Amino acid sequence: MPDLPTTARGAATSRRILDAAREEFAERGIAGARVDRITAAARTNKAQVYGYFGSKEGLFGAVLADMRERGEQVPFDAGDLPGWAVTLYDAHLRNRELFRLMAWARLEQRPVGFLLSEAELAPKIKAVAEAQTAGRIRPGDPADLLLMVFSLASTWSPFGGMYAAAADEPAATHERRRALLREAVAQILR
Repeated sequence: MPDLPTTARGAATSRRILDAAREEFAERGIAGARVDRITAAARTNKAQVYGYFGSKEGLFGAVLADMRERGEQVPFDAGDLPGWAVTLYDAHLRNRELFRLMAWARLEQRPVGFLLSEAELAPKIKAVAEAQTAGRIRPGDPADLLLMVFSLASTWSPFGGMYAAAADEPAATHERRRALLREAVAQILR
């Protein structure tokens, strides 16, 4: 994330920009988002947006970084990947906006490869490899196993493609999915 202003007024402006950009990018993606709409919603001007974030793409990256820094990323637990998958499922229900932004990033910025940076991904892969060495997870490429777990957790999310679950579906439906997800992940890790 870029160095943001340290004055109270500057911090408030950058916060308004990030909040407005988050909504705009989640709804329209990077290509469809308009800085004019962002500046109008944030009650600021283009010069401040570009001064703080450099470009529209820089602003998109700052929105994702801001969401991670504000704790909207699911804590990773290689010791309980079935539980982590269920936590991801719940996160998809609570924070659809984050996963819409990730889908836009996949479509418009990184059509191949990982969405996470090397700094974000490396500790997760290392933790999976350590669990493999300890005999808690089956052998195999740790990155591939991590991707499989994430993909299973995303089955019912907007990221999944076939069916997007809603938080207001019956509780029994969510419990059934959580149980199925936990068991499926446990099976692939054996």
